[in-house]
Amino acid sequence: MNGRFYARDGWGRWLYATALLVVFCLSTERLYAQALNVQVINKSQPTLCAEDDNVDLRFFGPARQWRITAKPPVFMGMIVRDQTAPDFTDCVIKDAPPDEGAVVNKMVLYEDATYQLVGFRKIGGFWRKSDVDVSVGDTHLNHLELLQWHIKRQGQFYEFLVLYPSDGYWRLRLLPPDPLTATAYGTSFLIGPVEQAARPFVALKTVRFDPVGQSFSVSFAKGGGAVLKLADLSQAQVSLDVRLTKVPDGKQPFMALRSMFVRADNADASVVAFKTTQGREWRMDTVMQYRGKRGLGLWLGRALPSRHNTSAADMQIDGFTR
Repeated sequence: MNGRFYARDGWGRWLYATALLVVFCLSTERLYAQALNVQVINKSQPTLCAEDDNVDLRFFGPARQWRITAKPPVFMGMIVRDQTAPDFTDCVIKDAPPDEGAVVNKMVLYEDATYQLVGFRKIGGFWRKSDVDVSVGDTHLNHLELLQWHIKRQGQFYEFLVLYPSDGYWRLRLLPPDPLTATAYGTSFLIGPVEQAARPFVALKTVRFDPVGQSFSVSFAKGGGAVLKLADLSQAQVSLDVRLTKVPDGKQPFMALRSMFVRADNADASVVAFKTTQGREWRMDTVMQYRGKRGLGLWLGRALPSRHNTSAADMQIDGFTR
């Protein structure tokens, strides 16, 4: 009798301890899943040239995961004729004639019924020299200056993401609504430890494309890496989920947004909205007057149509967690 009593008592204690452990694990999971506040510092400078990337927002904090989303500007449905041509008005460096002696090698790195990845190598061409190993499966290439990711739509491959391996710049492009056949690229983003040399950059060591996982895995020259996975590709938005391999040290930005602003009607981005630390509201400011804040998310876009890259996407960065 006593033996059975103590057996039941031991079993009950085990169940109780197990229940406490489950509660602790769930509480810890909720704690780590809670959205983080990050610090954004605005290093933007005024310009008269629409070809300058003068908008410069840098992100600091212990975030390991977040989402980057390209969204159609509010005026997308009103666009009849997109304006995507370069504008060198008031630029110090005028449009130079094409280098007829330059040799550009185009290579299809991957292709299936839905996606295509294309790489470009220009002989003697990029502003920053580097040797990044780009791989798809067992294929390895280096000295690629541009990667383009395409999706097949209506029998044609349409480019929706680009990466410049030499300096770590990424861009997203929206799927075009009727009557447009394409949209413009606008704001760029950097993922990883942002450095400065002539302009901001992230030094990459390797880039690996995973067609099955629909993702890119990159390693940084300074250590660590990131996975950028396609989360949504639709008429409503294009989203990437970003996951770093380790928590940023806080000394360098873990991400940056680069864009262009001359005037409200001549900008790839003119307005900043940031989600407050309590997450109860979005507060807005013009991009050049925005002083940088702590918050749970940031949106960079336009409230007015622009005479430059009219259809370029607004960018939203949020969902920061450890």
